[in-house]
Amino acid sequence: MAIIELSSLDHPGVEIFASLTEAQLRNRLDADRGLLIAESPKVINVALDAGYEPISLLCERRHIAGDAASIIKRCGDIPVYTGQRELLTSLTGYKLTRGVLCAMRRKPFLPASKICADASRVAIIDSVVDTTNIGAIFRSAAALGIEAVLLTRTSCDPFNRRSIRVSMGSVFLVPWTWIDDPLTDLRELGFRTVAMALTENSVSITDPVLSAEPRLAIIVGNEGDGLPQATIDGADYRVCIPMAHNVDSLNVAAAAAIAFWQLRK
Repeated sequence: MAIIELSSLDHPGVEIFASLTEAQLRNRLDADRGLLIAESPKVINVALDAGYEPISLLCERRHIAGDAASIIKRCGDIPVYTGQRELLTSLTGYKLTRGVLCAMRRKPFLPASKICADASRVAIIDSVVDTTNIGAIFRSAAALGIEAVLLTRTSCDPFNRRSIRVSMGSVFLVPWTWIDDPLTDLRELGFRTVAMALTENSVSITDPVLSAEPRLAIIVGNEGDGLPQATIDGADYRVCIPMAHNVDSLNVAAAAAIAFWQLRK
């Protein structure tokens, strides 16, 4: 490893952590092999276990022989940029969680047909734009047996730095990809589609017919507007969560977690 002491924003290589936008990180190499930033030893370890390739580390000096030591050892011969906490905060714009960031290469995207081939329960995220919600949905998906996640291109990137952090690295555990026509594509793969939406003909999420389906694709929608009407109308099932006190909806991440648990095979 090469320990590189930082004194300014201008050191070559540091721009990955300091100045590149999320969009620039995504397209740094090409559409399939951009970069991502993983934060904290726990999350970095999850990414390394999942086969993501480390490029460089940014670490508080005091953690080189402490919290980051095992990460540095695992990452092998890559640059380790370091400095005092105050300097690194000025570089990145926020205090580091447990003092370490890792820049990693993304993997090439696989088609939906590949990641869903052996799956019985998958999630479709349609136009969810809040990074915290994306991270929370992925954490629930990993914990509750969702085998793949498909996102419309109007959703935010699961490898956004905040999404990764909120998911506690779960975005590295569940296969995911982008999808253009969820209803058509999932039906062609043999799935019945479930639109999470409150309509006049919605069935309860507790209906045993749903859990008995061999392959289900659970669709959750935008934080403000929910699912597009065409998606609701075109889904095989329209499903609602029974609620009390005339509450008509839940946060999308909370609703997704309930759906993933209740609709498990």
